[in-house]
Amino acid sequence: MQAPAAPNAMAQTACAVLDRLRGQAPRVHCITNTVAQNFTANALLALGCVPSMTLSPEEIAGFVAGSDALLVNLGTFDAERRQATELAVQAARAAALPWVLDPVFVERSLPRAGFARALIQRGPRAVRLNRAEFVTLAGADPTPGELAAFARGGKTVVGLSGETDIVADGERLARIANGHPLMARVTAMGCAASAVTAACLAAERDAFMAAAAAMLIVGVAGEIAGEQARGPGSFATAMIDALYGLDGGALKHHARVTP
Repeated sequence: MQAPAAPNAMAQTACAVLDRLRGQAPRVHCITNTVAQNFTANALLALGCVPSMTLSPEEIAGFVAGSDALLVNLGTFDAERRQATELAVQAARAAALPWVLDPVFVERSLPRAGFARALIQRGPRAVRLNRAEFVTLAGADPTPGELAAFARGGKTVVGLSGETDIVADGERLARIANGHPLMARVTAMGCAASAVTAACLAAERDAFMAAAAAMLIVGVAGEIAGEQARGPGSFATAMIDALYGLDGGALKHHARVTP
């Protein structure tokens, strides 16, 4: 049986992590898909982080080694990104850096799913995915028990996105009910959330709390942005502004975290 996470402690930790992001300005190297690069970079910058995104085989190991965290997003699974991923993960492991796997669209491609499974065996600190991606990789529905088993098997933290986000590490579980329907209407929203997860892992050693903080930060920012937006276009701009202006008071006020 997984232990529930204390909602108040989670909101408090998220506030502390947000402060650290702004104070420490962690460098996050992102291997992400072409559609997501601009929005992801802007989301990280809005939180005070420093993104980099080179895929060059001559440069990437050095960029990762000089970073504080790594994101591997499989949204554009081309030969260049596959090679970059191999080099980046090797460099991250050598430097003991936290890294996040976002196995985008593994349910649509057997080779991509196989590559994602192999990556999970290489020690991502967190795997952030949606229901379809989890079912493909785990071969089961994302019940609390299956999420716990998947996390324990990969020695990782699972961040499952959905109407209610779920974070599990095999021992603890939290549900985060923040967000806005327009988040599903803007491309790269989930990709940016995975990059924020990597940034939070650079600022918080407890991977479960870091992943939960990231999903809470993004979810609350989405709610704030939704209050101002007229549609998906204005929502994307409002989301960056909401991340930039987010503070501890707003996080605590909006947080809806349950066991």
